[in-house]
Amino acid sequence: MARGHSPTVRRRRLASELRRFREAANLTIDEVGEKLECSASKISRIETGHVGVTPRDVRDMSELYGIDEDRREALVQLAREARQKGWWHTYTEVFTGSFVGLEAEAASLRAHQALLVPGLLQTEQYTRAVIRAIRPDASDAEIDKRVRGRLVRQRLLTDPHPPEYWAVVDEAVLHRTVGGPQVMREQLLHLAQAAALPHVTLQVVPFSTGAHAGMEAPFLILGFPEPADPDVVYVESTSSGTYLEQSDDVRRYTLMFDHLRAAALRPEDTVDLIRRAADRLAQLSNTERSGA
Repeated sequence: MARGHSPTVRRRRLASELRRFREAANLTIDEVGEKLECSASKISRIETGHVGVTPRDVRDMSELYGIDEDRREALVQLAREARQKGWWHTYTEVFTGSFVGLEAEAASLRAHQALLVPGLLQTEQYTRAVIRAIRPDASDAEIDKRVRGRLVRQRLLTDPHPPEYWAVVDEAVLHRTVGGPQVMREQLLHLAQAAALPHVTLQVVPFSTGAHAGMEAPFLILGFPEPADPDVVYVESTSSGTYLEQSDDVRRYTLMFDHLRAAALRPEDTVDLIRRAADRLAQLSNTERSGA
């Protein structure tokens, strides 16, 4: 699936448009369900993007809402695009919900992590160690598939038209030795390399900052190129995540991210800190080999 053609974003936009046209027609969800001889819950789920909508359903709803023919055909085409499958459907056991589909079309990504290296910046061995730790009952085959899915997802940052990616992480991320000293050193060097990309900005909030705005939970703010697709905040949790789309919520997390950026080291100082952490791990590895 090419960048800029995410069916997830298409479905979200279609849901928003159908809701807007229904409200403009002064119709309630119950009235639409009655006139189209379907349940009100179906209309509600279509408008919230929880279910897909067929081109036929879009035509029926468009006629009911009095939408002109050109706009009606544009919505029908949007419905067709929304029913296509993205690359992530190959990894249905790995990626649940609409997160990866939204990420695939984002023009900007602003991420905060306090415990782990953000997924798009992880090395293969770091990812494997993290998944094995948080899913101790997973089989080797399941872990392999999750690692492959993560690596495919990371192609987003090497795409010819990548999103602007800005990540702020807590200093603890640099000192938690995931996978052993060698794996962690490779991960830190990978972070330093990624930070040199023109579309990637990386900052670390140092321990000296003390309490900071991002201590509650990791989150990601997704921004989209089309005005019809408003920003979304994805807040991570242990088993899933929460999507926040209300403008007040988006503003609150945007302000939180701004506070984190202000509290963090400058990007160039961040890279220096990362390289020093990598050097310490190299010394530790040498010491361990000498004592073996």
